[in-house]
Amino acid sequence: MTDWISGTFTSDVGWEHLERLVDIGDRMAGGAGEREGLTVTRDALDRLGARNAHIDDFEIQGWTRSSSGVDTPDESVDTTALPRSPAGTATGRLVDCGDGLPDDFDADLDGAVVVVSSTVPDHYDRFIHRREKYYRALEAGAAAFIFRNHTPGCLAPTGSVGTDDSPLGPIPAVGIGKEAGIRLCRRHAGDEVTVRVDCATPEATSGVVRADIGPDTDRAVYLTSHVDAHDIAEGAVDNAAGTATVLEVVRALRARDAPLDRRVRVVCFGAEEVGLRGSKREADLVDPDTVQAVVNCDGVCRGRTLQFYTHGFDALAAAVNDVADRFGHPVSVRPTPHPHSDHWPFVVRGVPGLLVSSEGDERGRGWGHTRADTLDKLERRTLREGAILLAPLVAALAGADRIDRRSPDAIAADLERGSLAEGMRVTGDWPFGSGGSF
Repeated sequence: MTDWISGTFTSDVGWEHLERLVDIGDRMAGGAGEREGLTVTRDALDRLGARNAHIDDFEIQGWTRSSSGVDTPDESVDTTALPRSPAGTATGRLVDCGDGLPDDFDADLDGAVVVVSSTVPDHYDRFIHRREKYYRALEAGAAAFIFRNHTPGCLAPTGSVGTDDSPLGPIPAVGIGKEAGIRLCRRHAGDEVTVRVDCATPEATSGVVRADIGPDTDRAVYLTSHVDAHDIAEGAVDNAAGTATVLEVVRALRARDAPLDRRVRVVCFGAEEVGLRGSKREADLVDPDTVQAVVNCDGVCRGRTLQFYTHGFDALAAAVNDVADRFGHPVSVRPTPHPHSDHWPFVVRGVPGLLVSSEGDERGRGWGHTRADTLDKLERRTLREGAILLAPLVAALAGADRIDRRSPDAIAADLERGSLAEGMRVTGDWPFGSGGSF
């Protein structure tokens, strides 16, 4: 009964796929690298014996990087443009808005070039997403946005702006390394500076990989990840590791002696990094009642302890804790909502959804969304251990009775309690009532 465990401890299926994805390099949504990543993932699922492995294409607003920078009275500073920033230039006085907390924008920012940190203080009650800071700067009248990394190493961060209704953000946006950003603000706060972004915005095609394992039941557990990554790095943690883990879980599930009680649908999304385009489309296409639960792998392998956001679904938390107890392995279970990955378009429809990530050494993305998101940060054993926990979890969810749904009112109340609702309204991501994205 444990042969599948020893097999997973020695399997290289997931790790070899991880290497294959990072060796592609640029997997930006809608680009040739993302297409190659989708194709090799489809082919890998087919080799593992999954049924009907295929790619379903869809159109997106493309975005292709050229050059960007900040020009001051006496120097030019290289930056990394944020995807979905518009091309163009904007000139204004440089204003350091610190951590980018809501109160930090209560200043005269009309026509300003605003600089904010990529993190928030440890004592603050919630993490503030990049896009919320961008749109708060816009509402305050800023002409341009500079996103300063809080992690040392001269690493300019990336991450998209824009909304579903307006995929290209309204003001130029760039990322800058911690050290360069501190120097820029020290020397030029109050000076007139120019932010410039050169990029192309062609129409493009992304896709979703789908395949099935287990019996052909009407309801399915969705095992998901995203294949795309930002173009400035290999995207090893975010999210080649998630897709590699999905493949290792598929291998383990097929190797287990006990058959699955319900179909497991494997879905590897494109265009996650530009507004969850793949998963939003997928959630629109399926009947929520046909989805037993979503197990979304995004940010796994960063640390050895898996972290599960359960979104208030008690049955999911119980299933995670049961597997952890059976294997005597620590996990971190968080009942709070996490509205920033591919499980979310399903969760807001009441579908039970898990975000599976891992505990890191610090708050925030760490190496993620920088050119340092590379394979050398990861370990083979971590991927294998994660798959050993996730395979029985997916099997348990497949064998469970129908898991109770949650109402939109209950999910909205969780967002309000977690102080997330205000920021989601600022970015146009509030999923309930007018102005929502879903």
